[in-house]
Order: sequence, then structure tokens, then C-alpha cells
Amino acid sequence: MTKDSGHRLSRLLIAEPWDDYELLDIGGMRKLERFGTLTVDRPEPQALWARSAPDKIWQSADMKFLAPEDQESGTWEFRSKKQEWTMGFEGVRFQCRATSFRHVGVFPEQASHWRFISKALGARQKPTMLNLFGYTGIASLVAAAAGAEVTHIDASKKAIAWARENQALSGLDKAPIRWICDDALKFAERDVRRGKTYDAIVLDPPMYGRGPANEVWHFFEDLPKLLGALSQLISDKPAFVLISAYALRLSSVSLAELLKDFTPKSKGAVEAGELAVAAKHGERLFSTSLYARWQPEKDSA
Repeated sequence: MTKDSGHRLSRLLIAEPWDDYELLDIGGMRKLERFGTLTVDRPEPQALWARSAPDKIWQSADMKFLAPEDQESGTWEFRSKKQEWTMGFEGVRFQCRATSFRHVGVFPEQASHWRFISKALGARQKPTMLNLFGYTGIASLVAAAAGAEVTHIDASKKAIAWARENQALSGLDKAPIRWICDDALKFAERDVRRGKTYDAIVLDPPMYGRGPANEVWHFFEDLPKLLGALSQLISDKPAFVLISAYALRLSSVSLAELLKDFTPKSKGAVEAGELAVAAKHGERLFSTSLYARWQPEKDSA
């Protein structure tokens, strides 16, 4: 890892093992994972290499997702009667369920970021965090468990309801979390007008999406606009700005250069790279997404 022009590029963040998740095997354009007590077989177009685990391990999967090539939507085959179940991460509990878009409510590679968020905010007194495109709220709950006051934004009412379920499962009902269904860009621009600031900002924008009032989100067009607003929402005691990106036409270097334009005037560094998970069988490493994060100089060594 080298340091150059305020960057530390590039770093591969491999999610450390945790009790309720394992990537058992990956290959043949599919991945086999254990979420809690259930094993799940899902498509993975980037896994062009051969499988490593014996067929009998794949055939014993509790759930298997089937979809036409190049399509996200599909159907599940179940060997287990369970279609909803719970799992946890370092004290935070969350509900998993089979969705029609092959997801189950958690992105395990984000464990690297969850640990970072917990450590960075846990070292501060009453920090505030804005979580945009927050989905089922795991990052928000991790931050709240570390003592942060959290504002969680997502455009989906179903995702907000799911996040609230996870809050109750985690025993964080009294934690200072605002769950808001809104368009991320509109919310950020309103907060700028209100003079609101946050010590930490997390965002995980999709490639394409729609807001609750049918606002259209395009990653490459709208992310610079959003970061322009967010640059005005950083407090005078900033902790970090963290972006995850699942956009395949983007590089981590491009993401870092973009973040560099919109980070606070405080001295700091942008680190960028990829999030990855290690498979149990075959010792494969699988990269799932890109990330970039800014930290103040005193925290970024």
C-alpha cells in the first residue's frame, strides 16, 4: 500500500470470519454461502473458475436461487422449510429472508466496514452519522451500538420496515436512530439548507434506483451531485466518509479521485480498494465491490 497525493491505494479488505457467515465455495458462476444455520446457493456471474467443493456439498444447500441469465429477478428452490431466519454480527441481530432479487438482506463483505465504523465511532463522544441508501440497516445498528446518533435514509418503505425489525431484534429500540424514507439527494440538499452536519457519512448507492416519489437515480450522473451536497454536511470534527460501490464500470481509483473532490477541508487521506471474501474450499478470494473512504490525518495512518 502506497501513499500518494493524499491517497493510500490500493487496499484489498478481506472480511474477517464471523460465526454466522461463511463463503463455502465459489465457482461455475455460482456461490455457496452459509448464513446462520442455512446454506444458500446463488448465481455469481464473476465466478468464472471451477468449483472446489464436492458436488454433494452444493447439492445439500437449503436454498437455491434460479434466474434467467443476466437477470436479477428469479425464483427460489427450498430444501428447508425456513424462508426467514435470523443471524448476527458482534451483538447486532438481523432478519434474513429470501427475496425475488436473490438477496437475503445482508451483504457479508460489508463486515470490514462494520468493524471500521464501530471502531471509529466508538472512540468518540456522542458522534453523529448519516447513512444513505441504508437498506436493512445493519451499518446503522452497528453505529448506534457504538454510541452514535444515526440518521438512516432509504427510498424503500419495505427496507425501512425491515431495518426497524432488525433494530428490535438487536435490542436497540431506544437507540437514537431516525429511520427516514426519502430520496438521498433531495434529503441531503434539504439538510444543507437546514445547516445540519454529521461527523460521519456512509453511502452505498445503487447503479440505478428510484426514490419514493419516483425520482430517478443514475450512479454516474448523480453521485457527484450527491457528494457535492455531502461535502457541506461534514462537521468540524469529522470521523470519516465511506462509499461502497457495486458499479462494475468503475475503478477504485476513479472512486477515490471523486471522493477527493468532495471531502472536508481538514487534512486527511483517501483510501480505496476492493471488498473481498475468502472461500473455505479452494482458498479462493472473491472481490464483491469497490470502496473509498476518507479519514482525517490523525486517524488515517
